[in-house]
Amino acid sequence: MLRNILSVGGYTLISRLTGFVRDIVLAAVLGAGATMDAFSVALRLPNHFRAIFGEGAVNQAYVPTYAQIAEKDGQAAAGLFADRLFTVQFIVQIVLLALALPLMPQLVALLAPGFSADPAVFELAVTLTRITFPYLLFVTMVTFLGATLNAVDRFAAFAAAPILLNVCIVAALAVAFLFPSAAHAAAWGVAISGVAQWGLLYVAAKRAGVGSRLVRPRMDQGVRRFLKMFGPAVIGSAGVQIAIFADTIIASLLPRGGYAALYYAERLYQLPLGLIAIAVGTVALSAMSRAIAKGDEAAANAAQNRAVAISLFASAPFVAAFVAVPELMVAGLFQRGAFGAEASAAAGAVLFAYALGLPAIVMIRAQVSAFQARGDTMTPMLVALAAIACNLALKLLLWRDWGAPGLALATAAGAWINLVTLFVLALRRGWTEPDRRLPAFAGVVCGAAAICGLAAWWGKPLALSLTASLPFQPLLMTMLMVSGIAAVLYALLAGGGLKAAGLLRLLR
Repeated sequence: MLRNILSVGGYTLISRLTGFVRDIVLAAVLGAGATMDAFSVALRLPNHFRAIFGEGAVNQAYVPTYAQIAEKDGQAAAGLFADRLFTVQFIVQIVLLALALPLMPQLVALLAPGFSADPAVFELAVTLTRITFPYLLFVTMVTFLGATLNAVDRFAAFAAAPILLNVCIVAALAVAFLFPSAAHAAAWGVAISGVAQWGLLYVAAKRAGVGSRLVRPRMDQGVRRFLKMFGPAVIGSAGVQIAIFADTIIASLLPRGGYAALYYAERLYQLPLGLIAIAVGTVALSAMSRAIAKGDEAAANAAQNRAVAISLFASAPFVAAFVAVPELMVAGLFQRGAFGAEASAAAGAVLFAYALGLPAIVMIRAQVSAFQARGDTMTPMLVALAAIACNLALKLLLWRDWGAPGLALATAAGAWINLVTLFVLALRRGWTEPDRRLPAFAGVVCGAAAICGLAAWWGKPLALSLTASLPFQPLLMTMLMVSGIAAVLYALLAGGGLKAAGLLRLLR
C-alpha cells in the first residue's frame, strides 16, 4: 500500500511542482487583477463539472463495483461492465458540451454575477470559458480510464496526467504572441491538455489490457448496482462543488483581486491535498474494496489505519508552514512581475484560514473509503450535504466583514464537521476500528509540527536579513531556507519520536 501511495504521491508531486511553475508564470503575466479573475472562472467552470460527474462520483461508485465484479465473475465481465459505462459517460459528455457552449453567457453570469458590472471582463470570461469547456469531455474520459487502472492497481499514468495540463498552459503562454491575449493562450493550453491527457491514459489502459471501447449500453446487474451508488455519489460530489460555486459567486462580488487571492492560496493549499489526500484516498479505496469483496474486515481496517497515519504524518508540516508563515509561502512563489506585496498579503491571509481545516480535509478521503468500499455512497452524500449547509451558512455570515479569508475559514469549518460526523457514524456501525496507538502517534506528530512552525516563525526575520542582498529572487531563497530547515527539523523530531515510542510501524 505504501509503495502505491508513494507512486501516486511522487507523480502528483511532479504535477504540483509543474503546477507551481504554471502559476508563477500566470502570476507574472496575468497578475492578480481582472484578467486573472476571468481566466480563473474559465478554468474553474469545466473543473466543477468534472468534479461532479467525473473523478468524484465515478471513483466512489465505480471502483468498488468493478472490484466486486472482477472478484466474483472474472476480469472479462468487469471489462464488459467498464465498456458499457464508458459508452454512457461519453454520450452524456457530448450532450453536456452541446448544451453548454451556446448557454455559456448564462453559465458565467450564474457562476460570477459580479462580473456583470464590468462588460469587458464578463465578455472575456465567456470567451475563455468557451475555449476551455471542451477540456471537460476529454478529462472525463481520462478520469474513467484512470479509475479502471486504479481498480487493477495501476496508479502511475493517472497520477501523471495532470502534469500535461501544466506543461500545455506554460507552452501556450510561451507563444502568447500568436493569440489575441495571454489569457486566450492560457485557455487554449487548457483545451489542448485535455487531448494530451486522454492520449496518455488511452495508451496506458491498452497496455494494461483494460482499454475501454464504445459498445451498446445494457442495463445488467453490474450497471444497476453502479447507478444505485452513482446517484448519491453525484449528489455528494455536487454538494462539495456547491460550496466552491459559492466561493466563486461571492468572490466575484469582492473588490478586484479577491478571486485571485482565493486562487493563489488554493494552489498552495491543494499541494498537500494532491500529494497526500488524493494519493492515500485512491490507494485506500482500492485496497479496502478488494478486502471487503473477499470478506476480510481485518485487512480493510488495517488499510484504513495506515491511510490515516500516513495522512497525519505527511500533512502536519504543511499545516505548520501555512499557519506560521503563510505570507512568506505565497510571496516566495508568486511575488514577481504583476504580482506585488499587497497580493501576497491578501493570499497569505486566505492560506492561513485554509490551513486550519487542512488536517480534516486530508483525512476525509480515508474516512469516506470505509463507506464507499462497502457500497454505501448514500451516507457520505448526506454527511457532505449537511457539512456544506453549515459551510454555506458560515460563508454568508463571514464574507462581508472578513472577505476572502472568511470564505476559506468557512471551508475549514465544514471540513471538520464532515470528518467528525463520518467517523462517529462509521464507529457506530463497526465499519472502522481505529488502532489504539493512533492517539499517541497523532500526539508525537502534532508536537513535532508545532515546534517546527514556531522555528519557522522565529527564523523568518533572520532569513529575510540574510537573503536581502541576494541578486536573484531573495523572497524565494528565504522561503526555501525557512521551509527546508523546518522540514529537516520535522523529519528528525517526528521520525525520532515515533521510533522511540515504537509507533513508526503504523506507517508500514
